[in-house]
Amino acid sequence: MMQDLVTEKWEGFLKRYYWDEIIELSNSYPEKRSLLVKFSEMDIYDSTIADMLLDDPDVILESATRTLREMDIPTGVTLDEANLRVIKLPRKVKIRDIRSNDIGKLVSIEGLVTKATEVRPRIVEAAFECPFCHHIFPMAQAGSQFKEPYECPQEDGGCGRKVQRFLLRVDKSKFANAQKVRLQESPEELRGGELPQALDVNLEDDISGEVAPGDRVIVTGILRSYQRVTQFGKKLFFDIYLDGNSLELKEEVFEEIEITDEDERAIMELKDQPDVYEKLIKSISPSIYGYEEIKEAMILQLFSGVPKELPDKSRVRGDIHVLLVGDPGVAKSQLLTYLVKLAPRGLYTGGKSSSAAGLTAAAVKDEFGEGRWTLEAGALVLADKGIAAVDEIDKMRKEDRDALHEAMEQQTVSIAKAGIMARLNSRCALLAAANPIGGRFNKYDPISKQINMPPTLLSRFDLIYTMIDRPSEERDTKTAEHIIETHHAGELLARFEHGGEMDEEGKERFREQVEAMKPVVPEELLRKYVAWSKRNVFPVMSEEAKKKFSAFYIGLRRQGYEDEEAPVPITARQLEALIRLGEARARTRLSDTITAEDAEQVIRVVTFCLKQVFVDPETGKLDVDWVAAGTTKSRRDRARSIREIIKELEKDYGEEIPIDEVLDLAEEEGMERDKVEEIIDVMKRDGILFSPGSGVIKFVR
Repeated sequence: MMQDLVTEKWEGFLKRYYWDEIIELSNSYPEKRSLLVKFSEMDIYDSTIADMLLDDPDVILESATRTLREMDIPTGVTLDEANLRVIKLPRKVKIRDIRSNDIGKLVSIEGLVTKATEVRPRIVEAAFECPFCHHIFPMAQAGSQFKEPYECPQEDGGCGRKVQRFLLRVDKSKFANAQKVRLQESPEELRGGELPQALDVNLEDDISGEVAPGDRVIVTGILRSYQRVTQFGKKLFFDIYLDGNSLELKEEVFEEIEITDEDERAIMELKDQPDVYEKLIKSISPSIYGYEEIKEAMILQLFSGVPKELPDKSRVRGDIHVLLVGDPGVAKSQLLTYLVKLAPRGLYTGGKSSSAAGLTAAAVKDEFGEGRWTLEAGALVLADKGIAAVDEIDKMRKEDRDALHEAMEQQTVSIAKAGIMARLNSRCALLAAANPIGGRFNKYDPISKQINMPPTLLSRFDLIYTMIDRPSEERDTKTAEHIIETHHAGELLARFEHGGEMDEEGKERFREQVEAMKPVVPEELLRKYVAWSKRNVFPVMSEEAKKKFSAFYIGLRRQGYEDEEAPVPITARQLEALIRLGEARARTRLSDTITAEDAEQVIRVVTFCLKQVFVDPETGKLDVDWVAAGTTKSRRDRARSIREIIKELEKDYGEEIPIDEVLDLAEEEGMERDKVEEIIDVMKRDGILFSPGSGVIKFVR
């Protein structure tokens, strides 16, 4: 009786709310087999059935699906294999908040796909044949164990005998496509640094094969449990998994950050302040003194440029990659951890402990895939549409670092292993920090040699900053004051928290210190400001900005027009970086237009970076090869001249040439003696020359 009432209610509900969708489904059936029903609409129609759906989903969903499959539709199609899927449940349960009383209930869980198996057929109705009377009968399969009959059913027309083994008729059995995925809590929700928890989810029929590792999804389904069985017997502890009913892919950027109307008002108030850009910069790591230029770059990286899908289907990245190279003890790691904490979606990893698979993705074979290969997402894939911070990138092994090339420029991660050909998205900005090999930065050596990174990878960074610790009385005094006051405030706070007394003067001083260390824009508001900006603001260049960018690029390239011997000052990569930074600068003001002022500001940022890193230390000219090739034109020319000198001297001395003769001739041609010695050392290291004896050199033939 109750069953009939439920069926009647569902029929009334579907006809009233979803009749058009059912007609549409019947037209595209069987390619499309799912009807998505919003829980809120069922709640409005009949709250009793809606409550029953949450508490006893097995019975109610079966009744609803049967109702859908048996409905008379004017198109004449029978939806005999259609599925009814419930979406938009009012409450999402966090994976770490799942408890025993949720078992058997309909729950909605949000998370990040970290592993996914291939789609494989799963038996849902097995057909068995009796070996004596050859009677074929079906048996429904559910749960994780395969069920077999022990007698031939008489009521079905069988012989009723007890049989040890029935024959499974695969041709008469029913199968459904199935996939198993592992959902993990989103890293940005774990503010205390807890270990993220995971839950396995079974997806069946048309919702299988829809997700890849790195996707953020909401899965609604029935929470089930099964008993652990080991070789020593059954355990008291049960494992849980989710039987997926519906799957929603989160397309919206930073959907996990909820922005209320009140938040939106605060965002608009902040946007209308004339010095909003300066306030945002001051909000980055206020406890670290100075580094305004680097903090500005980090703010621009946080907002990022606009990713573009071009008409020819090629993609231009919008994310800004920043590299910090510097002496020890200049707060590189602190800046990295602060930005990751601030980013609406961020991941932090150390280069020393990261492998190529851990950074990009891996194909693994374990019990999760029941012996099959599965894909597992790495840090850059999990930080998709966010920021990945890699500290001590110089400590990574060469083969692991090579995996970053594709992830940085194409923003994808390709895997070809064990027959799995996959391409995962890694649309994230990379903030990396590196220490020079000798401990201290030397401006006369190319960066690529100092931090043991290939120039090809270095050229993919939009901005490279050198953080050099040079003694300066004025700066050191301010830094010392800042550090001492910061620690003093920390000491007072520790005493205060542990019940210590503080006099009025101390309280006042403490309040001042805390105010000075607080970010100008509160962290939570800044995260929401960035999320709102990335969701809603897509700026376009004004004519003035276009002219300024073009003039800057051509102005720098001009030194190569006038003199054929001049080095290449900058490449088109720096122009693209400039445009991305301009878009990010407009986004900081929530503006739809990149103005001339934005262009001027980011030209200042790029010029600062170029002067720090791209200038040939000998000629003072911009030379992109200093970073992109690990040498400069002046050094290449000098090496060529030395090679010519050695070839000339071979006529007089034979194959073994005295080094002093080379130095004398080079000096006559206007080269400095110590620089020539340096070039000869480099040529020896590169295997062009070698010393067969003291004071002589010879070409490697």
